[in-house]
Amino acid sequence: MNQIGFDNEKYLEMQSTHIRERIGQFGNKLYLEFGGKLFDDFHASRVLPGFAPDSKIRMLKELKDSAEIVIAICASDIEKNKVRGDLGITYDVDVLRLIDVFRSNGLFVGSVVVTQYAGQPAAAAFKQRLETLDIRVYLHYPIEGYPNNIALIVSDDGYGKNDYVETARPLVVVTGPGPGSGKMAVCLSQLYHEYRRGREAGYAKFETFPIWNLPLQHPVNLAYEAATADLGDVNVIDPFHLQAYGETTVNYNRDVEIFPVLSAIFEKIIGACPYKSPTDMGVNMAGNCIIDSDAVEDAARQEIIRRYYTGLCDRRQGKVGDNLVYKLELLMQQVKASARHRPVIAASARVAEETGNPAFAIELLNGEVVTGKTTELLGACSATLLNALKRLAGIEHECHLISPEAIEPIQTVKVKHLGSANPRLHSDETLIALAISAASNPAAAQALAQLSSLRGCEAHSTVILSQVDISTYAKLGVRLTCEPQYETNKLYHR
Repeated sequence: MNQIGFDNEKYLEMQSTHIRERIGQFGNKLYLEFGGKLFDDFHASRVLPGFAPDSKIRMLKELKDSAEIVIAICASDIEKNKVRGDLGITYDVDVLRLIDVFRSNGLFVGSVVVTQYAGQPAAAAFKQRLETLDIRVYLHYPIEGYPNNIALIVSDDGYGKNDYVETARPLVVVTGPGPGSGKMAVCLSQLYHEYRRGREAGYAKFETFPIWNLPLQHPVNLAYEAATADLGDVNVIDPFHLQAYGETTVNYNRDVEIFPVLSAIFEKIIGACPYKSPTDMGVNMAGNCIIDSDAVEDAARQEIIRRYYTGLCDRRQGKVGDNLVYKLELLMQQVKASARHRPVIAASARVAEETGNPAFAIELLNGEVVTGKTTELLGACSATLLNALKRLAGIEHECHLISPEAIEPIQTVKVKHLGSANPRLHSDETLIALAISAASNPAAAQALAQLSSLRGCEAHSTVILSQVDISTYAKLGVRLTCEPQYETNKLYHR
């Protein structure tokens, strides 16, 4: 396990160099549409072992003297209080978070663009709030018939109605809190305004996946399909690139579908499209930095398996339908993956069968599998967490890291005063109890010191866990899956 398959330092160097070259291609002014997650790209780090989750922000920091950030947010997303599923915060709040994170990394945030603005009260209030915080805000408006009404789009009544975003640096990174924020439209609107002012500028797109120079059916590209299965989109061969160069490359179906429109817009703005294909528009160098194909392919298969089990649990909870699960099953078949490729599944099932209760297993980075069972004091995921820390610290299994006498008062508070029906300690409560014990118990202190060694480990539960346990394992960096079964037959589950 944990075999490195990706050269992150080479990636940072190649990516920065390639973006600088693209800036020079367009007269020292490039609008770069930045897709995906900037600060915490854990999908990339899982399928490309060695890729650092903060690689994109590190790459931007290498370009910080020539870069500025423009954040796009759709007015209707503000009005609807749209929430980021991974963070649980609304898109407008995430804009504030993004600004703080960019600034803390020494990057200049030039402005915010509210797209598709049609007088929405919440969007207007958000604009006022940002301006009170001394953040420049620009408005872009809906265009009838977008994106197909080229004549209207590229006119004074289309892009011409939008505010021109004042920028001062050669590289303008346009990002947003999520899909549908209007990043591409902001870039193209800016091109229109730049050329109307007699200034040369260019557009490029930075998406990590799909990786254009890997095969269509490569596990890494299929893992991206698994990650976006709920959107119903697929990776496809770029027909424009194949026709122009006789070279087979992979792109996203939406980018392929929109390319003729983009090409026509470019022609209308600058007289000719600078690109012959959607692949040409991209600046992603990730495929050139894979150093161990076997390690990367295995990591991608594991990701597809994890996505499959997540889909099963989501269906069990009524969050998704059958079609999503069917698509994930098909992807599993395409990469020849099954539960047997995930040792924690069989290990936890054995313990559950032996005890008749929920069980849990963690695979350590050295490949060793640690299991745990449900007890009167601890849930299976809590018990396994302690067992894994003991194994990592070289502590005997029989050693109590937390005394039963210390756990019982916590159970009393949970049940008698906080109204919990489950007296067993959740994983976060177990860690707090362990931290308290570490003050007087050297063994507990040794175990606590091993928490960081759990990052990147695999885990599996024979039942759907509570959200607090799922969240705790996510924060620890443990890659968790669950069987699509509840611990009880109750209809209401917290």
